[in-house]
Amino acid sequence: MDGLNRAVRPSDANLLETAMANSPSTTPDTTFPKSGSTTPSSASPATPATGGSGSRPAAAVAADAAIDQAAAAERDVLRRVVQGAHEAVDRIADKAIPAVERLRGSYNDATESLKQKADQAADLKDEWTESVRTAVREHPLAAIGTALALGVLLAKLTSNNDR
Repeated sequence: MDGLNRAVRPSDANLLETAMANSPSTTPDTTFPKSGSTTPSSASPATPATGGSGSRPAAAVAADAAIDQAAAAERDVLRRVVQGAHEAVDRIADKAIPAVERLRGSYNDATESLKQKADQAADLKDEWTESVRTAVREHPLAAIGTALALGVLLAKLTSNNDR
């Protein structure tokens, strides 16, 4: 932000110096009466002592013009900063859009692949289940003997006997 202030302030100072140099050397006295003075002063900062038509001193007009010019310069700088930020955001968005599209494509491909694998696993489970049912129906005694043998084997493997 200091860079922006430095860009505007020198021109303000130059304008103010120019305005002060072009202003008349006699300015109305708007100070309070000095001690010992008996005449009340009708001058106040709000009403100039001379020019009863309400005109403003040239220095004040020049200062207002300098302030207006500084404000216009500040608006121009701010407009350029905002425009530059907008362009930077646009450039980043232009680079980000293809990356997001690639990610979306990869996500969709992975989702489709996982769905296919899940369907294949479900089909395989159904095939094995049907195969086991068929084998048990065709050979019931062999199925009972196999189940008994597997039960005994699992019991021996999981027991804590140290024999």
